[in-house]
Amino acid sequence: MSFLSKLFGKKEEKKVEERTVFTIQVGDIVTYDLEDYEVVGTLTYHNKGYKWQSYQLISGSYSIWLSVEMDDELELGIYRNVKEKISKPIPEEISIDSVTYYKEEHGFAKVTGNGRGSNLDGQEVEYYDFSNEDESSYLSIEVWGSEVEVSKGYAIEDYEIKILAGSK
Repeated sequence: MSFLSKLFGKKEEKKVEERTVFTIQVGDIVTYDLEDYEVVGTLTYHNKGYKWQSYQLISGSYSIWLSVEMDDELELGIYRNVKEKISKPIPEEISIDSVTYYKEEHGFAKVTGNGRGSNLDGQEVEYYDFSNEDESSYLSIEVWGSEVEVSKGYAIEDYEIKILAGSK
């Protein structure tokens, strides 16, 4: 290749990998409910060969979590942290804001974290999943050592979000 063709020739284009709900990375943009959110943290939970992901999304000072799980079918949810004080032992049913939630699942998972979630990398979390009677609302409780985190959520469909790769 001559000097001039190197200087004025086509530059190599970097291919940006198309993102799916399973390959979202820190720095990507997720659009949900007409709002753009930056992905600032990722958590991948591992329990006996089964895994699921949570992505921390920020828009301004507002934070939500996108939960992604492949069970028999793809399950997506949007969760928001709530200030509800719950302590161990975690009961079988919990009422928050006049909604009663019933425990569906309890277990322990190892966590892999990136971005803001990197401080949780390698830790184990105890988790509890609850739903209301008609399964239109969910409650997630995570116990990190002595700290208990509570989040309320609801299911969404994959067409409700759009993912724009931030890099790579």
